[in-house]
Amino acid sequence: MPRPRSFSETDIAAAALAVIDHGGLAALSMRAVAVRLGLGTMSLYRYVSDREQLEGLVVDLVLSAVDTTPPPDLPWNEQLTVLVERARDAVAAHPQVVPLTLTHRHTSASVLRWAEAVLGVLTAAGFTGDRRAVALRCLLGHLIGSIQMDHLGPLSGAGTEAMARLSPEAHPLLAETAHGAREIGAGDEFRGGLHILLLGLRASLDEATEAGPEVTNR
Repeated sequence: MPRPRSFSETDIAAAALAVIDHGGLAALSMRAVAVRLGLGTMSLYRYVSDREQLEGLVVDLVLSAVDTTPPPDLPWNEQLTVLVERARDAVAAHPQVVPLTLTHRHTSASVLRWAEAVLGVLTAAGFTGDRRAVALRCLLGHLIGSIQMDHLGPLSGAGTEAMARLSPEAHPLLAETAHGAREIGAGDEFRGGLHILLLGLRASLDEATEAGPEVTNR
């Protein structure tokens, strides 16, 4: 009789990710992953303790290939752009995983490595204290929110089409905006929003620098 096959954490994470990609996050269960691996459900518990550990393995797998080394010869705002775009490229391929990046942000080695790199760029630029913490959250918010919006309600989708047909008398600005927004691609939307965010971070940093050290650290 052949010996039972052994599975690595990468094998298990890949199986769990396949379950999520196929059936959504709600489909993820120990049983579903075990079936995909050709195991009995109880046998999977030899490798992982519960669904929470499965989720963490999936997050690490999705983000494991992200290069977190900032390009050394670019200004800080362009370094951040590169780091955020790299993370987006990895996560956008598996949009159902996005909520897990939030719930496992404090335990996933891949998320922690990316956040440390972003904080390193912010610190070198002069962000400290509360401003640095808020800046990181703003970047995370844009990254996660843009992927979710593109997945659930893209500008090229039916929702924008419906708003473009609104009565110009009742909703003139919304109808006009939606009419043009139908032509904005997901990448352009993401990069445009990130550009605006980084302009705001630069203005915040300039304001703090002009106000002195006691404000910079807040």
